[in-house]
Amino acid sequence: MKALLINGSPHAHGCTFTALSVVADELQRNGVETEIIHVGHKDIRGCIGCYKCRELGHCIFDKDMVNEVAKKFEQADGLIIGSPVYYAGPNGTLVSFLNRLFFSASFSKRFKVGAAVVSARRMGTTATLDTLNKYFLHGEMPVATSRYWNAVHGNSPEEVMKDEEGLQTMRVLGRNMAFLIRAIRAERERNGLPEQEPRRIATNFIK
Repeated sequence: MKALLINGSPHAHGCTFTALSVVADELQRNGVETEIIHVGHKDIRGCIGCYKCRELGHCIFDKDMVNEVAKKFEQADGLIIGSPVYYAGPNGTLVSFLNRLFFSASFSKRFKVGAAVVSARRMGTTATLDTLNKYFLHGEMPVATSRYWNAVHGNSPEEVMKDEEGLQTMRVLGRNMAFLIRAIRAERERNGLPEQEPRRIATNFIK
């Protein structure tokens, strides 16, 4: 079992990484292998809606990390997305990365477990979580929960490590996510996944 953790901060070992590391430690203690991938410092362009991924099975832009991470995502049982809060939202580089990752990846994301983690000095955490969680909901990915919103507060890794409530939230998230991964894997092996409708219905409201 493996969980992939995406660090969307431009700072490789900053506040977001600190929060992700706490979750990763708990996942590992509960039998789930982890890998943290840093993307927030990369030059990642946004999706241009060319739909070439529908022909190729991957994004046509192949010189950044999107297709590389997609291969790891396909093999993973869970995905955790971490972002700092910028203007009450996620890092723009991370959003560009996620838009292309989720749109271009040709494999099914159904029942891979998802979770988002955010870090802020003070405000904007819940708005950022709301944006990140929508990627999981669109992909039929169960969202792992904790005992509070998945956020830490602090202006430095040292301050984050003093946020006792935030750290507890990260630990509980790691344990809960590991449980969901194990439970879904066991049920899939026994009875398979729920029946899926053969065709996705898309309704356009302009007639």
